[in-house]
Parts: sequence; structure tokens; C-alpha cells
Amino acid sequence: MAPMVAEARVCETPSHNFKGPCFSGTNCANVCKTESFHGGHCRGFRRRCFCTKHCV
Repeated sequence: MAPMVAEARVCETPSHNFKGPCFSGTNCANVCKTESFHGGHCRGFRRRCFCTKHCV
């Protein structure tokens, strides 16, 4: 029998401190880390920075 693997869910929320359109995922992730998140990425038509963390 194969071991069961639990997939961690990721929660995301718009960054409060990132200003302007988001074109650099690295820059977005760095700003999100200052907001106590694990990382971040750019997404959407308006290119907004969304911060990510593991849901509990």
C-alpha cells in the first residue's frame, strides 16, 4: 500500500505594502516576507502582488 501524502493548502491575500503594478515575482515575495508571509507572486489582469502562506 502506498503511503498517503497530505498536500498543504496555500492561502493568499493581497499585499498591503506593495505599491504599483507587480512585474517581478521576486520583488513581490520580498515585500511579502516583510509582512510575515512565506512568499508572494504577481497575478491577475491588474498585476497585483499577492502574499502566500501555508493554511493551517
